[in-house]
Amino acid sequence: MSRIHAFGDDALGELDAVGLAEALRSRQLSPQEVVEAAIARSEAVNDRLNALAYRSYDSAREEAAREVDGFFAGVPTFIKDNIDVAGQPTMRGTDAWQPYPAKSDSEVARLVLGTGLISLGKTQLSEFGFSGAAEHARLGPVRNPWHPDYTAGASSSGSGAFVAAGVVPIAHANDGGGSIRIPAACNGLVGLKPSRGRLPLDPELRRLPVVIVANGVLTRSVRDTAAFFREVERSYRSRRLPPIGDVTRPEKQRLKIAVLTRSVDHESSPEVKDLTLKTATLLEELGHRIEHVETPPVATTFGDDFVLYWGLLALAQVRTGRLTFGKTFDASRLDNLTLGLARHATRNLHRIPRAIMRLRGARRESAPFFATYEAVLTPTVAAEPPRIGYLSPTDYQQVIDRLSRWVAFTPLQNVTGDPAISLPLAQSADGLPVGMMLSAAIGSEARLLQLAFELEEARPWARIQD
Repeated sequence: MSRIHAFGDDALGELDAVGLAEALRSRQLSPQEVVEAAIARSEAVNDRLNALAYRSYDSAREEAAREVDGFFAGVPTFIKDNIDVAGQPTMRGTDAWQPYPAKSDSEVARLVLGTGLISLGKTQLSEFGFSGAAEHARLGPVRNPWHPDYTAGASSSGSGAFVAAGVVPIAHANDGGGSIRIPAACNGLVGLKPSRGRLPLDPELRRLPVVIVANGVLTRSVRDTAAFFREVERSYRSRRLPPIGDVTRPEKQRLKIAVLTRSVDHESSPEVKDLTLKTATLLEELGHRIEHVETPPVATTFGDDFVLYWGLLALAQVRTGRLTFGKTFDASRLDNLTLGLARHATRNLHRIPRAIMRLRGARRESAPFFATYEAVLTPTVAAEPPRIGYLSPTDYQQVIDRLSRWVAFTPLQNVTGDPAISLPLAQSADGLPVGMMLSAAIGSEARLLQLAFELEEARPWARIQD
């Protein structure tokens, strides 16, 4: 298997973000040499991974030369290219308009970079984040560093590929249907989608009829993810949610955990089902109480309703493109998944109000489930990462059918607002990472992180450089 990574004997070494921050605070390393190492790593692998959307190396160098505050002061990162960063274009995974620089940082960019992280630029995503694989016809596919013939997942695929390949230890990601957790699963990373409202959103996302998007990060270690959420909580705190706090170790409390290998509509592949059951066995060996459950506690219409809602969001992008992105917007340059979703919504406008009503009701259906179970184990996606081309947005009906079967487990938590974390606990027979997902009731990120620490200790995950 042909792996692509940039790990080597430079300032970054094999350190995670917390380790790198410690080395910077103790002055074993300087921000300038760390940033230069990350730039060199990016340039070494990007031609083969296609993870980079925009370079801001010079501004990163300037920032590294100044005194930077925050726990992660001097640690290099990337921001996903659907978030505004002042002076940089935000192209959202498409080339359907002429780039123009954002006037200011978005609220989430200010929060992420306020931890001291230094951004080297923007990472690629699928067009508007609609697909589970970034395979734009003109921008090209984002490739999996574990094997470049396979997808790196989406929509936060560029961030996932760069973190897995060792370019940076941590990168921004966001998740509207699995887009933190899917690239985590494909690239062998930790990806926590937090509870609804845990981190800020852009105003247009807060106004959605069903708020499905959440911001977060992709990392190689549980402690990096835990430290990130601890640090941002110092600056931004939702009063509707209990604090996550400083989670640094497993909890002694044993949990009652439900195990599902089937989504509302689709069973996972035989290999992924077996790997999920092996993870359940591990949890049982660790003392947790395991119960096998047939299907998730939501209506059988969930999958169709989510695709229709996805279509409504695509229709909004198509219809308001010139207003949002300027006079250069050209809808004919959008990919066939975006256009197909918009057509699907147009043909089914009469069904959208009831679909939204049912999606809003999913929270009421999941809440009693978490009164019985303290966590739920499923696979993150229903099969191993597919080859490049399998999810290419050429034929709409084909790709939406394939996406619905593969991305079968992650959208539920976007709709209910519950947190969920993907952990790289398994590998396929071909040596590709297979993510296992744990979810819990809204506000329970601390519990998920404690469980993740325990599993990381019990079954350390494979490393791409080994």
